[in-house]
Amino acid sequence: MTNTRTISDLVVERLTAWGVDRVFGYSGDGIDGVMGALRRAGKPAFVQARHEENAAFMAVGHAKYTGGAGVCLSTQGPGAVHLLNGLYDAKLDGKPVVAIVGQQASTVLGSSYQQEIDLQRLFGDVCAQFVQTAHAPEQLPMLLDRAFRTAFATRSPTCVILPHDLQTAPAPDQSTHEHGVMMTSPGLRPARVVPYEQDLRAAAEVLSAGARVAVMVGQGAYRAADEIVELVERLGAGVTVSLLGKPVLDETLPFHTGVMGHLGTTASRRLMAECDTLLLVGTNDPWTEFYPAPGQARAVQIDIDGRQLGIRYPVEVPLIGDAAETVRALTALVKPSGDRAWRERVEGWVRRWHEIAEARADAPAEPLNPNFAVRALTARLPQNAQVAVDVGSVVYWYARHLRLPRGVPAHLSSTLASMGCGIPYGLAAKLAAPERPVVVLSGDGAMQMTGLAELVTVAARWKDWADPRFVVCVLNNRDLAEVSWEQREMEGEPRFVTSQELPDVPYDRYADLLGLRGLRVESPEQMTAAWETALAADRPVVIDARTDPAVPLLPPGRTTEQVEGMYAGLAAEDGPLARRAEQHLRRERADEGYTD
Repeated sequence: MTNTRTISDLVVERLTAWGVDRVFGYSGDGIDGVMGALRRAGKPAFVQARHEENAAFMAVGHAKYTGGAGVCLSTQGPGAVHLLNGLYDAKLDGKPVVAIVGQQASTVLGSSYQQEIDLQRLFGDVCAQFVQTAHAPEQLPMLLDRAFRTAFATRSPTCVILPHDLQTAPAPDQSTHEHGVMMTSPGLRPARVVPYEQDLRAAAEVLSAGARVAVMVGQGAYRAADEIVELVERLGAGVTVSLLGKPVLDETLPFHTGVMGHLGTTASRRLMAECDTLLLVGTNDPWTEFYPAPGQARAVQIDIDGRQLGIRYPVEVPLIGDAAETVRALTALVKPSGDRAWRERVEGWVRRWHEIAEARADAPAEPLNPNFAVRALTARLPQNAQVAVDVGSVVYWYARHLRLPRGVPAHLSSTLASMGCGIPYGLAAKLAAPERPVVVLSGDGAMQMTGLAELVTVAARWKDWADPRFVVCVLNNRDLAEVSWEQREMEGEPRFVTSQELPDVPYDRYADLLGLRGLRVESPEQMTAAWETALAADRPVVIDARTDPAVPLLPPGRTTEQVEGMYAGLAAEDGPLARRAEQHLRRERADEGYTD
């Protein structure tokens, strides 16, 4: 053993200098040098996931819940490959993540050595903004500083690749002052970005001229809620949100129409279909068929990233700027609307949507209605909770039925829409704020994909948490329900049982086996009691909610022609499930005023 300070020690020191509290990963011989340095330093804390994919998800979750950079660590070869899905999640949702990846020794590269992969090429797309391999000790401070600075500046993942021999090389003299050696420093402070005055005035003129103004809010509007509400009130506008923007505004506001898009509300559908002016704030939502028709509305867009302007809808005045400051400046310039007619129409649509949502949640199902399972959480969610949502049909019920208390963050893999993010996200949230309860909403498909493994991590760590509450609600319908309904809606195809049916897993008993607590739920009364029990428990709880796969995933405002595929697919299916699904579909269509 040597006391010589190594490159790996320098790496760990640089992570601390960038404010990194924890690193998510899985060990392997290709990253042993850095692991040793983490052990010696004692910080940042190392969080061992069950799989590198989940470690990358945790890093993305850390970035989403804290606003800092997430860091993930893996060995070469298979470990590096496993990181990709989580890193693409960071790329597509625009979050800063730094991946530090081991590599075989420099002397064997190019020899088709065991676990040798061209990592530069592997990460070349997902970490397109910055991916570099270290070739000399003197490079390391510069590479790490650039990786972090680029991750923050571009809101994307970056990667530094460390050959094994370099990890144990002596750290360089950081006072070197000679040609070819870059001396850099850590740290980055955000800047104040506001549009030019003439552009603000042009935007204000467009908004002031509108008689029916709609405001759509995305994740880029975090920390701008008060400013947005003030502007909306001044314009007499209605407001909708993207899926990622759902936590930004108080959803009890009477003019808040809820989430927009395929899994959104009827009120948001009407708002976008009937507005004549549109303001987009920090959103890049891809559901363009739910936007106003091109030419229907004059549009203004605010985004800190100029690459996002005008790519979803034709925009008359694009504004590059911070959401809060730009909205505040616009508010001072727009003319107050004295006409309440549009606002009253919007509020009427909101009231009607709430009636529809309540009716759908209260509809009988076999054995449990998934709408109700999530809706029942709203009145019981702690004011200091953090929420993580996995991908699948559960996202529909979250988008439509869970009202988040102000200040409660909720995150999911939105643009990549990757199953398996839920528990890794929840763990990242809990580790960043162990004094706050966490609720994870998951389907059984996602639970079988990654959740069962990462419950092991929950079981290994919960006794160290200041608040032990970590509630995982599994909507268990033994079906890949979102894909089943997509097959019917988009293809007019019947459900493919061999592809869609899932094994029956007793999630509650698995939790008990791990020393957690499991609850099995098969009725609305049991669901209400389960939420109350779980959120008062002295340990993490898994709720195995046995839900009905026959409840449809119906987009809002579909014409008769647009739902013909659903009916055709169901007609081609045999058995009581299909007949029950037809009944649910006709009932929900009738809620919206259609007579199919």
